[in-house]
Amino acid sequence: MLHFITHPEVVIDPAVPVPDWPLSSEGVRRMGLALEQPWMSKLGSVFSSAERKARDAASLVADRFGISPVILADLGENDRSATGYLPKAEFEDTANLFFAHPERSVRGWERAVDAQRRIRAAVERVIATAPRNGDIAIISHGGVGALLLCHLKGLPISRTEDQPGGGGGCVYSFDLGSRTLLSGWRLIDE
Repeated sequence: MLHFITHPEVVIDPAVPVPDWPLSSEGVRRMGLALEQPWMSKLGSVFSSAERKARDAASLVADRFGISPVILADLGENDRSATGYLPKAEFEDTANLFFAHPERSVRGWERAVDAQRRIRAAVERVIATAPRNGDIAIISHGGVGALLLCHLKGLPISRTEDQPGGGGGCVYSFDLGSRTLLSGWRLIDE
């Protein structure tokens, strides 16, 4: 089984590049609660985006279960470096356009179709290389998680498949062989 996990809450600092934001104390607390969930105890490997918030979460998993995390840049969030930090309302408006126009670069962001292709290929690489000694965890981001979920469900790209809530820290799971969803989005700490 593969668990696609989004990092929980981060320290938002407009002066720091978004990929360098760490987990906040709330994000660390929620990851601690997630580590107590029964599904976490079955992990045999953990893969992570290269962004700090995902690496922070992967380190917590790795420390708890004695697993060395594998960092893959292609598990990163859609490239939004053209705009960098955006205030919440402006970010939400831009994200809506990103999902609504997947064939177009919105404000210089990576196109949704390209981000979806990248995350799909990265997940397939993880599945091909992960040891078969337990479940696989991928710690990544909400935007690419939604794009992958659209693919797994056989749906067009849409923000309706985005993770619930506003702070991250969600997970869905699917079967490694059939790529069949075993669960939709749920909070990591419930």
